[in-house]
Amino acid sequence: MATISATYLGDLRVECTHNQSGTKIITDAPVDNHGKGEAFSPTDLCATALGTCAMTIIGLYCQNHGVDVTGAKMEITKTMVTEPRRIGRVEVVFIMPDRPYSQKEKTVMERAVQTCPVHLSLHPDVDQIFSFIWRQ
Repeated sequence: MATISATYLGDLRVECTHNQSGTKIITDAPVDNHGKGEAFSPTDLCATALGTCAMTIIGLYCQNHGVDVTGAKMEITKTMVTEPRRIGRVEVVFIMPDRPYSQKEKTVMERAVQTCPVHLSLHPDVDQIFSFIWRQ
């Protein structure tokens, strides 16, 4: 059974349904590629997938080790390149909550993002930059 079902709505928009939950998202082509830019573009979703996957991996480690990262935020910046048009760089900045994380916890979290399945699935030509802001 398919994981996701999608329907082209016209005007460069696609409605996607997560089959297990019924959750829907709409994608729209970006303005610089003939779209309206009124929703996530497919490449926006790819960059978002990288950040959220990495945060999920951090969350799994923390959940298993009694470390609270609730409220952590991310800023994700996607940069496109041409010839061919593709994602050239994704920068993910994790803004961690003000908690007394040990140096070991920080190191493990910073290394954990390198095991994210999306990170490992993207082409090596896509620069993936992860950084952390520790508020203490």
